[in-house]
Amino acid sequence: MGVVNLHTRRLPGSQGEVGALIDGLAGEGDRLWPSEQWPAMRLDRPLGAGAAGGHGPIRYRVESYTPGVWVRFRFTAPRGFDGFHEFTLRRADPGRTELRHLMVVRLRGPARFTYPLVWGPLHDAVLEDALDRAELELTGRVPAPARWSRYVRLLRGVLSRRQRSRPR
Repeated sequence: MGVVNLHTRRLPGSQGEVGALIDGLAGEGDRLWPSEQWPAMRLDRPLGAGAAGGHGPIRYRVESYTPGVWVRFRFTAPRGFDGFHEFTLRRADPGRTELRHLMVVRLRGPARFTYPLVWGPLHDAVLEDALDRAELELTGRVPAPARWSRYVRLLRGVLSRRQRSRPR
């Protein structure tokens, strides 16, 4: 089963201003990833080709990186996720830049079931939160913030209880 999932936001600012948000991913003071609400994105070294890491149980390796423009992460876990996710920029109207997140995966085995039931809804929520964060960083406000569905709130509650009950 294949999944193509795209999230976009047109933001005020130049490609350089919006690209700086991509460049800060997983770094000190990351201004794009919503780590106040979600597991932080962490890499084993600074953002660049070959860096490995992830967020929560999602693992990946940086496959390609063009500073200020594009970064592509190749999934390494969970099992059954064959594909990538990436942040890119696209010039929009004058004075605006579109920040895009694209995920393309082929799902195998249990992932064919866990993605639509668990990972997909959580993915959509975290990406909308990331785009809200980008908008807040560039404008100081988010007029129409994303809202988590009841189902996403339920999943987050179940997963956080599971995390707390695991032995350390």
